[in-house]
Order: sequence, then structure tokens, then C-alpha cells
Amino acid sequence: MKKKKDTQPTLADSLNSQLLDQLKQTKKDLQVEEEKKRVAEQKRKELERMEREKNKSFEELLNESSHNWKDYK
Repeated sequence: MKKKKDTQPTLADSLNSQLLDQLKQTKKDLQVEEEKKRVAEQKRKELERMEREKNKSFEELLNESSHNWKDYK
């Protein structure tokens, strides 16, 4: 005995599609949230780096310089 596929969708079919749509939306929301966290972390690290640069001593800046300061004596 064959079942007809031409009948209207059942309640189970509509629930599954709704559930699938809900899961897809949740996945999209989580991806957006993850991207926001990644951008915020990147900004925080950049601010920390800038703060460390700003607070370096003259000696640290001199040591990091690529010039050979002995040539200027």
C-alpha cells in the first residue's frame, strides 16, 4: 500500500520547518554575537597596545629604535 505525498503538510511537517527556521535564526544570531565579541576583543587589544606604547620610558623607546645612535656621537 502506497501513501500519497500530494496531501497537505501535517502538523509535524510544519513544526519541523518552524524548528529548522528557528535553529537557523539562532545560528545566525550566535554568529553575529561572536563577530561582535571578536571585534570588541580586537579593539581592547589595540587600546592596550597603544597604552603600553604611550607609557614607555625613553630608554625603552631608544632600545627599540632601528637607528644606530653611535653614528650620531
